[in-house]
Amino acid sequence: MTNFDTAKSTSPYFHSVFAVLNIKNHVSVVLGMDNDQYRLWVALFTNYAKANRVLHHIIDPKGKARKPLTDDDKELRETIDATVLQWSYATISDDLLQTVVEDDSAAMECWNHIHDIFQDNQHSRAVTLEPEFSHTMMEDFSSTSAYCQRLKSLTDQLKNIGSPVSDTRLVP
Repeated sequence: MTNFDTAKSTSPYFHSVFAVLNIKNHVSVVLGMDNDQYRLWVALFTNYAKANRVLHHIIDPKGKARKPLTDDDKELRETIDATVLQWSYATISDDLLQTVVEDDSAAMECWNHIHDIFQDNQHSRAVTLEPEFSHTMMEDFSSTSAYCQRLKSLTDQLKNIGSPVSDTRLVP
């Protein structure tokens, strides 16, 4: 049995990621370019990756990826990485997929690209969202529910980029 990236198994090529038939059963959020669910998507995805012992395929906390020891280990790691990459692709919207998909990409490269899209332009997004939040008026909506949903969406987006809206600002 190889000793790289493997869970205990009687088969040298078994890993729990191969038993995942539908990642959307576990990561139910579809991340899109214009939605406010990045933090939720990250939380669900990283938790599932951790549960399947593949978190190091997307996050390398020590700054150095593990090196496979044998050809079998290398092949297994590449197969697992491709599976984790497919998980990413399956849980993002088509517009975001068009932005991040690249030939010969690794799961960590995709993960970092998505992170950069949602986190690198925080200041400019805050500058855009703050006035939109401040100028959202109830009379512009067909119902109180629609108005509250819009405020909630803007509040979540601002929170996700590190500019949370205080409770006092939420009360009209």
